[in-house]
Amino acid sequence: MTTRNLPGALEGACHATPAEQGFSMPAEFAPHDACWMLWPQRPDNWRYGAKPAQQAFIEVATAIAESETVFVGVNDDQYENARIQLPDHVRVVELSSNDAWMRDVGPTFLTHPDGRLAMVNWEFNAWGGLDGGLYFPWDKDRRIRTKVAELLGVECFTVPVMLEGGAIHVDGEGTLVTTEECLLNPNRNPDMTKAEMEQVLRDTLGVKTIIWLPRGCYQDETDGHVDNLCCFVAPGEVALTWCDDPADPQYAISREALEVLESTKDAQGRSLKVHKLLQPGPLYIAEDEASGIDRLHHSHPRRPGDRMAASYVNFYIGNEVVVMPLLDPALDDAASAIIQDLFPSRRVVGVPAREILLGGGNIHCITQQQPSRAASRS
Repeated sequence: MTTRNLPGALEGACHATPAEQGFSMPAEFAPHDACWMLWPQRPDNWRYGAKPAQQAFIEVATAIAESETVFVGVNDDQYENARIQLPDHVRVVELSSNDAWMRDVGPTFLTHPDGRLAMVNWEFNAWGGLDGGLYFPWDKDRRIRTKVAELLGVECFTVPVMLEGGAIHVDGEGTLVTTEECLLNPNRNPDMTKAEMEQVLRDTLGVKTIIWLPRGCYQDETDGHVDNLCCFVAPGEVALTWCDDPADPQYAISREALEVLESTKDAQGRSLKVHKLLQPGPLYIAEDEASGIDRLHHSHPRRPGDRMAASYVNFYIGNEVVVMPLLDPALDDAASAIIQDLFPSRRVVGVPAREILLGGGNIHCITQQQPSRAASRS
């Protein structure tokens, strides 16, 4: 593993940036070699010692493993439990974490036309640090990216910018979508301007065009991660969380996003085709669902009646499957049909995911794709 620090994203690079070296971030719908996950166990975030959540994670891992290798990182004290419960073909590795959101604490993978794989090691402060962050400490989470780089033996670019994987989505052809609510939040990089953040994204991920949506989903505790609101499903096409109720705060958020998306060209000069996915519910934490959680002053509270940021856009695009959350019996089938139309060559697998949502995210949030090296050479 080679680690390169790149303070030059802001201050004048002492090394060539990943983009200058020919690296870029591929789309999630491009071929994968693997998927990385983490095992839930945090008792102040997951009820009843995370036992219900573990079952949901097992279903997600099993579905993804139909068409690609799945690695599940586990703390030592849960290793045996995870190994016994997960299917034999899912690979369990000791990889300590503070919680289970691999999308945000795991690496952002890059590929090179010559077949090389690399990764980005961003800074991480648990979605806001001491100013609105979701838990403390986050020291184990900050080491995950370098550990994965060691395990894979790939080059690791360390970029001293606070950024979580769920805050960005790319089309693999030079376009990135994100939200101002998250990437420009003062609890992430308070001294950075919008132009400076754009330069970091271009230098690090090899993108040309950055689409800024104003806000993420209503009540999203990540400060508006884009992967809960909008994602690329193909070059020139996005899925967008939608709401038809003018009295719902999500109504205005979705329409703001639609206006931006419909008035923007991507890096290839295309107008974007927007596919709307009605939000589930709205969904709220039930009285019994708020019980069984340890109450700690440094952790985000889970209270009865709290609205959850539920979204069908929060799915994982695997090699041969799309794993989507089942959240609302009244809308699950309709959402599944739309997603199936978007991915005709893949099989849509629905997984009961309310237990993941109760922890603050969903299927996309707990997964991180490792792109195929062979595909980058094609």
